[in-house]
Amino acid sequence: MDRAAFALFAKLEQQHWWFRGRRGLYLPLLEHVLRRQGVTPGQLTVADLGCGVGGFLAPMQRFGRVIGLELDEPAVAFAHERGRSAMAVAACDPLPLADASIDLATLWDVLEHTPDDTAVLREAARVLRPGGHLALSVPAYQFLFAHNDEVAHHYRRYTRGAVLRRLRAAGLEPVKATYVNVTLSPLIIPAVLALKLKQRLLCRGHEGANNLTVRTPRVANALLARVFAAERALLKHVSAPFGHSILAVARRPRER
Repeated sequence: MDRAAFALFAKLEQQHWWFRGRRGLYLPLLEHVLRRQGVTPGQLTVADLGCGVGGFLAPMQRFGRVIGLELDEPAVAFAHERGRSAMAVAACDPLPLADASIDLATLWDVLEHTPDDTAVLREAARVLRPGGHLALSVPAYQFLFAHNDEVAHHYRRYTRGAVLRRLRAAGLEPVKATYVNVTLSPLIIPAVLALKLKQRLLCRGHEGANNLTVRTPRVANALLARVFAAERALLKHVSAPFGHSILAVARRPRER
């Protein structure tokens, strides 16, 4: 991640509607899926892989004891300054964790940053206990790959089918895979495509600029966060056929 983008993400992770909305959607939906799988959250050993500056660590304590691993040393140092001591500098491939040592691993918007996403998923599967779960989120649709993806050093965007294929190739059994950020997609997708066209016809934006640099009024910011998070009520029961991002949960098969 570019330094300018890193600083912006660190500043906005607690306020921006996208960060707030995904926490409000992903974690309750993950808890729902785990309970349907017969897993009772609260006593799990959890590893948040590629955890950035640790924005998910405190909210994920609802699942159990959480550790965070992050490749970016400045991100870990920043998190330590904020009192998030349960973090260490480490790559996702290979992981500095023992085989079958984790009940729940998470990759929140991490796979798109990795050159070999299948290798990362295989490492995550290795450290999961039999019957353990992996949860991940990724951006959707390669046709939306834009300057913001370049700034964030994304290698790719995904379809639901591509995520399912990679999970199975890593030896994991998908138990939930859905598009998310569905409600706002009719606004976001045309806006991204229009911006891509503008940048192509005129000129590119500042190298460090991204879609979080757009200022959102406080009331609108709160409303967007609520709209994003509110999708959990429906997605507990169905999987959406389209959306701006993808959320998936998979399980390591139990040994026979």
